[in-house]
Amino acid sequence: MSGTPSSDKRPVIVLVRPQLGENIGKAARAMLNFGLVEMRLVSPRDGWPNPSAGPAAAGADVVLEQAQVFDTLADAVSDCAHVYATTVRKRGVTKPVLTPEQAAKDVIGATGRSAIIFGPERSGLETDDVALARAIITVPINPEFGSLNLAQAVILCAYEFSKHVDLVQPTVEDLLPPAPQEEFEGMFEQLCTLLEPRGYFEPAARATATRRTLRTMMTKPGWNHLELRTFRGVLSSLRRKPGSRPGDALE
Repeated sequence: MSGTPSSDKRPVIVLVRPQLGENIGKAARAMLNFGLVEMRLVSPRDGWPNPSAGPAAAGADVVLEQAQVFDTLADAVSDCAHVYATTVRKRGVTKPVLTPEQAAKDVIGATGRSAIIFGPERSGLETDDVALARAIITVPINPEFGSLNLAQAVILCAYEFSKHVDLVQPTVEDLLPPAPQEEFEGMFEQLCTLLEPRGYFEPAARATATRRTLRTMMTKPGWNHLELRTFRGVLSSLRRKPGSRPGDALE
């Protein structure tokens, strides 16, 4: 599979009774970063559309524009064969309990649509909500502070799904190759020429070892030609008298 995953494999993200428009927007942003675009809202507290969602989505407008609203969770997942409920509470659970990674593998391998449901910010999913799910998604979390916000919970699941599809990596700036040794030698000799009359290589008995140590240190960065040229410009500036300009006579 390459490019954006096919729509029948991408899970639907269902937000149950979300309370703040900002959190809906942040969840949309989390989704789109990892190739998920279908959001469904169940009885959002402040109605829909919500003017606070757009700015928080930071450009994930396509998710918000296509978001569907349902009165009940059962209606929201009626076309999904595989429903996963996210919760940190596992007491008395008789359903399979999966990590986001395991759930993502299930979604990729499943036949039919999948939905991942998330509860309201303050309380999470209620028991009746979880009852509609085939399995539970949870993560190991600090028992003294189990408090993920809505967007964080969404991004955990969306990221694990993205690892199974071929999303395009962000553009990485091309790095220049290391400069030829000849260019490095020119810079190094310029440096030594500036240091020698200032007594850097004294005492004379230590000059060879000092020069070797300096060379070792200077070769570690793997300079490219632009960096060497920049550093030589620094050295040339150090040779000029204070207050002089490029092109003036050097010391």
